[in-house]
Amino acid sequence: MIGFRTLLYKEVLRFWKVATQTITAPIMTAMMYLLIFGQALEGHVKVHGVTYMAFLIPGLVMMSVLQNAFANASSSLIQSKITGNLVFIMLPPLSHWEMFFAYVLAAVVRGLAVGLGVFVVTAWFAHLSFSAPLWIALFALMSAFVLGTMGLIVGIWAEKFDQLAGFQNFVIVPATFLSGVFYSINSLPPIWQTISHFNPFFYMIDGFRYGFTGQSDVDPVRSLVIVTIFLFALTAVAMQMLRTGYKLRH
Repeated sequence: MIGFRTLLYKEVLRFWKVATQTITAPIMTAMMYLLIFGQALEGHVKVHGVTYMAFLIPGLVMMSVLQNAFANASSSLIQSKITGNLVFIMLPPLSHWEMFFAYVLAAVVRGLAVGLGVFVVTAWFAHLSFSAPLWIALFALMSAFVLGTMGLIVGIWAEKFDQLAGFQNFVIVPATFLSGVFYSINSLPPIWQTISHFNPFFYMIDGFRYGFTGQSDVDPVRSLVIVTIFLFALTAVAMQMLRTGYKLRH
């Protein structure tokens, strides 16, 4: 396990040494969303019987977790490819399991660190309850793991920053914004409600918000099952890519 611990330490240290960029900046971005959307709609909109601020904050926290978990794993691998130091990770006798968990757990750490930071600085703006703390922790951890795994897959697949940026801008960002962060999907027309149910990010955010408000757009158990299936599917893909050295062993 020395190799696993060393790679995990390296990945955590990589983002921690530039914490202003990797942690503080996303927290400030979430604050801007809160001040703009929250202040504009507070007092005018209630969702699930709670104030708009109390509805919005869990969504912003989870959105920050998802985006930063993905960014950590994907950016690390693409940087290693472009700078050429990936060879120093491939040469040691690291198993694909060790590589997988080192990259993904580091992504989870960053995602949860940013999410916790967003929660700390935004919780002052609304009275938040904790209806189901276990669900909060479970969805936060599993969702960060899912996006860390997805970031690992995209980082292996991408060969240049343009491909990574394209995936992040055209898949990750729209999927998070259209997952119910700023609204309840029950307020959408039927066709868009149906489309939203095909977005796995919706189940992550809805299940996480349920832990705070005790209310959700779908059954939280259903959300948990879908997130779990999505996690196992992505893990299988990532393991196969690492095991075969896909786009890694040039």
